[in-house]
Amino acid sequence: MAQAADIEFYERLPLFEAFEGVADEANYRPLPEGWSLAVADIVDSTGAIAQGRYKSVNMAGASVISALMNGLDERNLPFVFGGDGALAAVPAALAAKARDVLAAAKTWVAEELGLELRAALVPVADVRAHGLDMRVARFKASEEVSYAMFSGGGASWAEAEMKAGRYQIEAAPPGTRPDLTGLSCRWNPIVARHGTIVSIIAVPGERGNGPEFQKLIGDIVALAEGEERGGHPVPEEGPEPRLSIQGVTIESRAVSPRGQRILAWPFIAVQSFLLFLCFRLGINFGPFDVKRYAHDLANNSDFRKFDDGLKMTIDVSIDRLRRIEERLKQGVAAGISRHGLHRQDSALMTCIVPSPMSRDHMHFIDGAAGGYAMAAKNLKATLSGAGRERADTRSAITP
Repeated sequence: MAQAADIEFYERLPLFEAFEGVADEANYRPLPEGWSLAVADIVDSTGAIAQGRYKSVNMAGASVISALMNGLDERNLPFVFGGDGALAAVPAALAAKARDVLAAAKTWVAEELGLELRAALVPVADVRAHGLDMRVARFKASEEVSYAMFSGGGASWAEAEMKAGRYQIEAAPPGTRPDLTGLSCRWNPIVARHGTIVSIIAVPGERGNGPEFQKLIGDIVALAEGEERGGHPVPEEGPEPRLSIQGVTIESRAVSPRGQRILAWPFIAVQSFLLFLCFRLGINFGPFDVKRYAHDLANNSDFRKFDDGLKMTIDVSIDRLRRIEERLKQGVAAGISRHGLHRQDSALMTCIVPSPMSRDHMHFIDGAAGGYAMAAKNLKATLSGAGRERADTRSAITP
C-alpha cells in the first residue's frame, strides 16, 4: 500500500455532485509533489477503428486502468478513460510499481489484442517546471462511484511528451501479463434512443482556460442536461441484454493465458448467458439482484468527464446537437475554444466489475464507431487548420 498521506489526499478530496462543477476551478486541488502521471494510448487507433476493432481499442484503453488498480492495489486511484487510452495519477511511493504494470500492459495488448500500446510515466514536477499544473477533482457519479477530473494543462502536456517519444516505458518480456481481474466487455453496442450518439471533445482556444472557457463548458453541459437524463446513453433500467461473443472472447484473453483459455472461454460464456437470462426475464440469480445491478450500471457509467477539456459521449436529438454545435462554433469564432465531434448510431461500454455482488462496478462509455478517438482526430484537424490560418496571416502582413 502507498504511504497514508498519499492515499488520503485523493480520498479526502471534496465531492461535487452537479456535473457543471467540472468548469469550477474551486473544485480542483493540486496533486502533491512527487506524484507521476501514468499515460497510455493506442498507436494508430484510428486505423484499428477503420478495421472495425472498436471493442479491442476500448478494451486496451480500459486495461491500463484495470492493470494499475489491481497491480497497485488501489481502488481509489484517480484516473480518466480516454477511449483509446487512459491517464492515472500515481503517488510517489507507487511510481516504480506503476512502471512495471505499464510494461506488462504493453506486452498484453500486443500479444492478445494485436495493438501497440504506447506508455509513459511523467513526473508532475516536470509538468510544473514547464509552467503548467496538474489539478484533480472528484465528481460523484453515484452513491457508490466517483470519477477523477483533471485540469491545469498537465495531462495534455504529458500526452504530447509521450507521443514525442519522451518518458517512454519499454514492454515487459514476452508472456508477461498484468492483473486484469474484473475487466470485461460483455455488452453489445447501445443504440441511440433520442437521435444520435455523439462524442464531443472541447478544449481551450488561444485565449486560454479562463472564465470565458469555463462559461462555455457550463453552457454545453446545460444544453446536454436538457435531454432525458442529461443525454446519458445508457437507459435508467440498464442496456438491452444481448449476448456478445466478441466480448466473451476478448475477456477470456484478459483473465487467462493461452494455455488455459479453453477453460476460461466457456466459463465466461456461461456467466454471460446467465446474466443475459437474468436481464431478459427480470429474475434474480441467488443473491444477485438484477434490477439493482442494472440501476447501478446506469448510474455508475462514465459518459462525461473533464481532462484539460470537456469530453462527453451523449445520446441527443438532432435539434439539440445542432444547438450544441452552434455554441461550440461561437467559442471557436471568439478564440475561446476548439472542438472535435464524431457522430455514430450507438455507444460502447467497457467495464471493470471486481464482483457482481458489489455495487462499485465501473462502466466506461465511448462511441461505438470511433468515439473519442475520431473526435480527437477531428479536433487535431481543426487545430492544424487554425495553425495554417495564423501562418498565412503572418505571411500576408510580413513586408
